Amino acid sequence: MNSMLEVKNLKTGFDIDGALYHAVDDVSFSVKPRQIVGIVGESGCGKSVLSLSVMKLLPKGIGKITNGEVIFQGKKLEGLTDDEMNKIRGKDISMIFQEPMTSLNPVFTIGSQLTEIMLNHGDLSKKAARDMAIQLLKSVGISRPEKIVDEYPHQLSGGMRQRVMIAIAIACQPKLLIADEPTTALDVTVQAQILELLKSIQEKNDMSIILITHDLGVVAEMCDEVIVMYAGKIVERTDVDSLFHNPQHPYTKLLMASIPRIDEEVGQLATIQGIVPSLKNMPTIGCRFADRCPSAKPECKTVIPQLAKFEEGHEVSCLLFESSYPKESVR
Repeated sequence: MNSMLEVKNLKTGFDIDGALYHAVDDVSFSVKPRQIVGIVGESGCGKSVLSLSVMKLLPKGIGKITNGEVIFQGKKLEGLTDDEMNKIRGKDISMIFQEPMTSLNPVFTIGSQLTEIMLNHGDLSKKAARDMAIQLLKSVGISRPEKIVDEYPHQLSGGMRQRVMIAIAIACQPKLLIADEPTTALDVTVQAQILELLKSIQEKNDMSIILITHDLGVVAEMCDEVIVMYAGKIVERTDVDSLFHNPQHPYTKLLMASIPRIDEEVGQLATIQGIVPSLKNMPTIGCRFADRCPSAKPECKTVIPQLAKFEEGHEVSCLLFESSYPKESVR
């Protein structure tokens, strides 16, 4: 099956105090048509930067792609101008941003923000675009859409704002939807409704979805394939069943252990010692998880692991599979 999206050896860096630091370092993956791919990891692991790199929405003058390719439906995106990318954003690739309160413009009505994308990408009159905006709000489960269309973001609850963001993202029926923490700060009831809504839209429109989250419960509910990122690199990649039933990387195992089980009494939640290294303190040699890893060996601090096949459809980047790696140190 041909891929909807291919990311090959992507490196994204930020200029900080005159030096370039990479938040995404040599990342490769693909998304097939109608597939939901989850990207998980702690805050600071490069998940959102990866999504902004795909959309070419990195802050100008600070962030830039220094290596690799992003290919959407066989077309390379890195060489496109801003005008060419604007024709793709919203129409073919859409994104639900992490925080709906700051992503929606507070001085424009919900209707004006919804109709803008339809007027930019379609041949519609303002009245037709408004009518479609009302239908979109209705389709994402917002009651009284005829009234909500004329209200402002601050007049809506967090769950309703998130539904508006989804409506904007699907307005032009994109082929690929990137959802960056779409259920952050929502209560569990609203979160379940949003996930159910995304799933139904994906099935109805035959969309592919990249779902960025730190919530493994969301991954279990939604995803076909999962990518685990740590400090800008992919450490494990497999299907969702294998991830939950047979995780291999020590980082993935620790993430799994931190989830409380409803069938067990929990005295104290498991934690991962330490924190994700900052961009300025990113290790240049060895495994980036070595300082926090309970299974680390001396060579973990000198040999850079590469993604290696553990079994069919399951790749792991860890020296525990040392037969896959050279013994000498590499940079």
